[in-house]
Amino acid sequence: MKAFLGFLGVATLGAVVAVFVLLRSPAGGNGDKEPVASVSIAAASASPAARKSVLLDAEGAVIEEFSGDCTDSRYPYLCRYVEGRLLAEDPQLLTRDGLTIQTTIDQRLQRTAQQAVDAYVHRDDPQVATQVVIVPGEGVVKAMVTSRDPADGPGLQQGTTAMPYALAAALAAGWRYDDGFFVGEAYRPQRFSAFKDCAGRSVADMAVKIHNRKKVGARFVTLRSGTRDAVNTFFMQLQEKVGLCETIQMAQRLGLRSADGKPLQEFETFPLGIAKADPVSVANSYASLAARGRFCEPRVITEIQDGSGAVRAFPAHCEQVLDPAVADAVTGVLKDVLAKSTLKGIGREAAGMPGHGDIFRTAWFAGYTPGLASAVSLGDSRDPLRHPLVDVTIGGRRYSRVDGTSVPGLIWKKAMTEALRGTQETRFVRPDAERFGGCRDACPPPVPRRR
Repeated sequence: MKAFLGFLGVATLGAVVAVFVLLRSPAGGNGDKEPVASVSIAAASASPAARKSVLLDAEGAVIEEFSGDCTDSRYPYLCRYVEGRLLAEDPQLLTRDGLTIQTTIDQRLQRTAQQAVDAYVHRDDPQVATQVVIVPGEGVVKAMVTSRDPADGPGLQQGTTAMPYALAAALAAGWRYDDGFFVGEAYRPQRFSAFKDCAGRSVADMAVKIHNRKKVGARFVTLRSGTRDAVNTFFMQLQEKVGLCETIQMAQRLGLRSADGKPLQEFETFPLGIAKADPVSVANSYASLAARGRFCEPRVITEIQDGSGAVRAFPAHCEQVLDPAVADAVTGVLKDVLAKSTLKGIGREAAGMPGHGDIFRTAWFAGYTPGLASAVSLGDSRDPLRHPLVDVTIGGRRYSRVDGTSVPGLIWKKAMTEALRGTQETRFVRPDAERFGGCRDACPPPVPRRR
C-alpha cells in the first residue's frame, strides 16, 4: 500500500512538473518568450463571452451586460439612457463589443428606488412610474428606475412641479414671501401682449381660460400660499407680472430640458407644466436648488474603455446659475409645501413639490434634501391624454384620482427615507428673512378691525 501511495505521489508530482514545464517552455524551448498561460488568458479575453460590453456601478461592480438592446434589461430606463448617451457621443460606440462603461449608479440606491416603485406600481399596469435620484452640486445620477420599459421614453407633462421656476424668477426679481394679489377661480389674459416669448413675440391666447383645481373663491394669495396650494390662477398672473421669458430662462438655467431635446415651449401656461420633461431633467433642476443655485450637467457615465484599452472620459460640468440666497428662499417655501402636504416629510429636513397635469393626465413628485434630490413621474403609457389618472387601479389599489402626493409622492417618500437611512442629517441654509420675509409692494390688504 505504501509503495502504491509513493508511486501515486511521484506520478502526481511528475504531472505537475510536466505542466509547469509546458507552461514555461513552449515549442522551440525559448524560456524568454511569454508564458503559454498568458496567451491562454489573452485568448479567453478575446472569446465571445468576454467581448460583451458591461455596465459597471460607481464602485466598479458589474450591474449587467450591455448589448444595446434594452428589452431584457433589469433596468431598462438606465439601459436606454446609456444607449442614448452613447448615440449622442459617438454612434459607432453602439456597434462595438467589449466596452466597459463606468457609471455613477449606486446599486444600493438603485435597488431601493426599484423597490419603492414596485411597491406602488405593478409591472403589468398600463401606467408607468419612473424615478431618478441625483446628488446636488455634482450632477451624479445615483439611481434611475422604472416600473417597466417605456418604449417611447419617459417624457410626460411636468404639471405643477414647474411652479417653483416662476417662484424663483419672482424672488430673483425682488418679490418677498408675503407679496401677492387677489385671484379668482378662473384666469384669462386680457390682451395679446400679456405674455411675450424670449423673441419678444406676443403669445397670449385670449381664448384660453385657466381654472383652479380646487374651488375656494376669490381671495388674496401670496408667493408662499400660492405655491403651497398650487393655485393655477395665481401663477398665471405671477408670470404675467414677472415675465414668461424670465420664467423659462430660470427653468433652463436650473437644468430643465424638454424630453424630446427641443427648446422648451414658450407658452403662457408654462408654469402649469405643459412641457414634457423626463425625471432626470426635473430631478436635476431641483438638485440645483438644493445645491444653492449650483447647476451640474446630469452625469450617468464617467468613462468608457474599449477593448483596446482606450479610455473616453466624461468629466463633470458645473456652474453657479442662481444667487444662493434666492435658491435658499425657494427651498424655504418648498419645505413648507412638503411639511404641510399629506406626506408630512421624511423624518429629516427636506423640500418638495407635488405635480399634477391638466385634468390629472400625469402626476409627479419632486423634492430634495441638501444631499439628495429625486423626481418621480407617473402616466399612462397608452396615451395620457386619452387615459388620465382618474378612476384607475394602480398597483392593485383603486384611486378616484391620482395627484402628486398619492402614488408619485409615496414612491418618493419611501425611496428617499430608505436611501437616507443611517446617513448623517444635513440642513438647509436658512432663507434671508430681511431680504425675503414679509412683503414689499404687493402686501395683503389690512384686516378690518372689529368694533
